[in-house]
Parts: sequence; structure tokens; C-alpha cells
Amino acid sequence: MKTGMRKWWSAALVLVLAAALISACGGSRDKGGPAEGGGSQSPASSASPNASSNSGSSDGQDENPYRDKYDPPVTITTVWGVDPALQFKNGETIENNVATRWALETLGIKVETLWSVTDTNNAFVTKMRLALASGQQMPDVVTIGDEQLAHDLIDSGLFREVGSLFDAYANEKWKQAMALDPHVWDPYIRDGKRMGIPVLDYAYNHDYLLWIRQDWMDKLNLEAPKTLDDLETIMDAFKHRNPDGLSPDQVTPLSIGFKNTFNTWMGDPSWVFGAFGTIPEQWNLAEDGTLAWGSIHPGAKQALETLKRWRDLGYIPAEAALWDENKTAEPAVAGTAGIIPGPYWMSGWPLQDTEKNVPHAVWKPYPIPAGPDGKAGRHGTRFTNGVTLISKDAKHPEALFTYQNYLFEQLADPEPGSQWDIGVFKGYDYDLDASGNPIYGDDIPGGPVNINRYWLVRDGARIPDAQMKALLALADGKEPETRLEKEVKNNYGPETPAAAKVLMSQPDISYTNLFSGPPTPTMTSKLDYLKKIELQTFSEIIYGQKSLDEFDKFVQTWKSSGGDQMTKEVNDWYNQTK
Repeated sequence: MKTGMRKWWSAALVLVLAAALISACGGSRDKGGPAEGGGSQSPASSASPNASSNSGSSDGQDENPYRDKYDPPVTITTVWGVDPALQFKNGETIENNVATRWALETLGIKVETLWSVTDTNNAFVTKMRLALASGQQMPDVVTIGDEQLAHDLIDSGLFREVGSLFDAYANEKWKQAMALDPHVWDPYIRDGKRMGIPVLDYAYNHDYLLWIRQDWMDKLNLEAPKTLDDLETIMDAFKHRNPDGLSPDQVTPLSIGFKNTFNTWMGDPSWVFGAFGTIPEQWNLAEDGTLAWGSIHPGAKQALETLKRWRDLGYIPAEAALWDENKTAEPAVAGTAGIIPGPYWMSGWPLQDTEKNVPHAVWKPYPIPAGPDGKAGRHGTRFTNGVTLISKDAKHPEALFTYQNYLFEQLADPEPGSQWDIGVFKGYDYDLDASGNPIYGDDIPGGPVNINRYWLVRDGARIPDAQMKALLALADGKEPETRLEKEVKNNYGPETPAAAKVLMSQPDISYTNLFSGPPTPTMTSKLDYLKKIELQTFSEIIYGQKSLDEFDKFVQTWKSSGGDQMTKEVNDWYNQTK
């Protein structure tokens, strides 16, 4: 795994330039709609999507169905998994709210809901699977976060290819954002056709560092941990010489959990594996240049030995095998945890709430410590957060691009003084005080609303590198000018810019899952079982229910129960992408 890191930022500059050259060629537009993977096309229109007019051709027929605004309005049907934490106001619902009114009034697009469900206990995935199994009408547009469900929907044959639509109708800002990592399309390609539009997310959004109680560090005169040995010294001091007077049984020195996985987004233990040269539960680059499952690497055995020792010493929760990500945050917020691994944005949530319970608590970000051989590693974040599918029966598939192009222009990273510079919907994500100055958060009358949960596509529109650029600018002392800079300053917690700088001080230790293709045949039939025995074996070793030597038996079982075949399939795909 020595060279498995995708060096996002240097590659991004090259790719953006390449995207500019490619996009200069323009996309084809066809009277009958664009086609991908064959078929004739008429000459490309000279009009860009943003410049498209509502007038027809000289013979009275439209050359291009794309509109900046539809008159009369067109309808896009969809379905919703509603975030249980989402707060509505003014009597609104997910079906009828400020964002659906905006789409109709501004774009001439009526967003019609077929059904919605509060997304607790995976309710949206369950409902979507029932709809698929019972032959219910599929929505024109749906955004899916569950990877397996996305693949099942694509393979159902009910959704159309989208690559030709994207080439024809996406604006340049969206195309350049997508070009930062061309591999985002990989999971959704079937027979050379792009079947789903990747939902872009912020780069490094779930790469993590260590958040440590700085007030405890100061009172105990402790230095920043550079190695796992240093970290053990700190954990021991937090537990047995706690500066808040907590007894050892009240302290969680390191709050991690692995109820569902050893590779997650908060309270994550996979950086411990990284200290021994591997990242579990993903495909890493092996010494011989092939892809290998990180959980069977010899370094994983050393990581399990370390985690077992930490549990025996009381450094990690006794119930870690029962804790998910949100549970690991509880002792941190309560003021009884000293260290929690997590993303750079945790200063805003959930750690900002610690001061409600312990007013003097101070959290500071620290780099990931190295293992005995000087290695350090953490899982890397892909640039995506799901996929948007378009039904074969959608009457106006191009209308999604009218919607998203607007958001990429006005929402993703607007310039100072632009339409949505200070906020999007007055009274929701911002308001104005008596002097006309913008106010945010709890200062908004009636409270704020997370409008990013209202958009047809999750989070609206994100340019992967935009937020990190804004954070690093603030960390260097720049006053916030752009909307994105103001947003991260006002909403993301006071330590977030500093945490971003700490994160980027270790750019070469983030390792992404290098397999980004659709599930292989063996993954479909065996991966759930292989992950189950992996999670069970790792947990039993950490809890002392099985000896460390059980790791070697697990590796052999994994390989003979489909792992070897899956590895072959993964590398067949990988060799085709080189």
C-alpha cells in the first residue's frame, strides 16, 4: 500500500485543464434526445445550456428540448427519504416547501412526490426495494446513497443511460467539477454506458484526524502525539490522572466503535491499521502492483493486537463492538472522552456541544500518529456521495440539468455579490437584522432550516475542492468574502479551518478504495458473508474470545470462501482501467 494514495490535488489541476479542453468541443444535441454508445446524432447546437432560449426553430419545431425556464411548466417526479433530524417551518413538508416553490417559479419545474418516508432504520432503502419488487411506478429522478440499491436499480433496466444527457446539457462548471476525478463514473458504467450521474461531495469530507481535549493536554503538560506509543502515554494519563477529577471507570480515553465496520466516518479505528501499513475493508495497492483486500494484510493482525491491548487497558470503550458512529460521539459531548477520530468539520458538530456539559472543555485537531515503522494511514474520501438515476419513462430528462445547472452556477461556489451570496432562502438558511445585515443559525426567527435536504439532488451542488480551498484561506487569516467562506466560518465551528490545515499537513496518508467499479459476480454472491465473518473474527480477537492466531485462520477462510475469486475479478477490472 506504499503508493496507493490518489494524489487528488495535483491531479485535480491537470484534470481541470483537460476538462476545459474537452468541454470546448461542446456536446451533441439531437432533436430526439442525445444517445450514448452508438446511433446517429445531428450537429451540435452552438448554444450552451445556460444560453438556451425558449424559441423554437424556424420550421416551428424545437431543435433542443433544454430550457432555462419551462413555460408551460414541466413535471419531475421523485421520492424522498426524509432525514429524521430535518426541521420544517411555516407548515411546510418535503412535498411542498420553499425549494419546490422556487423550482416552479424560477425554472418552470414542478417537483412532484410519488412517496416519502422518514429515513430511520434504513426505511428509504426498504421502501424503494418494495416499490421495485412490486412493479410500482419508478420516479423520473431519484438520488440513491445506498451502493447496493443503486446497482440493483441500474440493473433492473428501468433507468436510462445518462452520459449523453450530461455531455449535452450539463454546464461547464458542473463538467469541470466532475472532471476533478474521472473515476467517479466508474461504478455506474454498464457496457460502456454511463447509467447514473455521480453526486459530487466535498473532497476530504470524511478523511479524519484526531480530536483531543486540549485542556486536559495542557493541565497534564503533555506533548502532541507523534507515534502510537505517544498516544498510549496520553490515554493512560487521561484515564489515571484525569485533570477533571474523573475516576478511571468514568473516562473513555479513545472513543471508537466498530459495531458495523472498521472503516467509517467518525469514531473510526482504521487509522490504527494504517499505522501497520493497511486500511481494512477496502481495496489497496499491494507491493506487486495489484489490488488486495486490506483486511487480510499482515499489518491487520498487528492492528488487532494493538486494539486488544488498548481494550484490556481500558483505553477504548468496553462496548466498542456495540457502538456505531453516533454512539462514539456521546462520551465526547458529555465531556468524558479525551480523544475521538473524525473529520475536520467535527468542531461544529458534534464537539461544539461539549461546552454545554463542560464549559471549560477545549477540543483541538491533531495529525494521525505513526506506527512502529513510521507508517501512518487513514481511509480517503471519494468525491461522491451517491448517484442520481433517471427513469426510462421520464418525459423531460433534460429538465434535471436545468435544475442542477442553476445550482452549480448559483449555489456551489457563488462569487461575492451574486444572487445567493449571503444565503439562499430568507428566513430559512439566513435572515436580515434591523440594519439589513445577514444573520444565521439560531438568530433566524423561528430557527434555521437545513435547506440542503430540500434539493432534488442531495446537498444541491458541490464542487469537490471548493470547501477545502475556502477553509485553507480562512486558516491563513483571510477574511471571509465568498458565500462558501462565510458558510464555513459561521456554521462549521471555530476550529474547522485549523483542522483543515492539520488534515492537509498529511496529504500522502489518505488511501482511497481503489476499486470503484460495479460489483463483481463474486461480490454480489459472497461479499456480505465475507464481511460478516471478518467483523465477527476481528471483534472476537479484540475481546479476547479468540486468540490472535485466529486471524491467520480467517485469512485462509476468506480466501477459500470467495475472496480469491473476488480478488481476481477486481484485478481484471483494475487492469482494464490502467
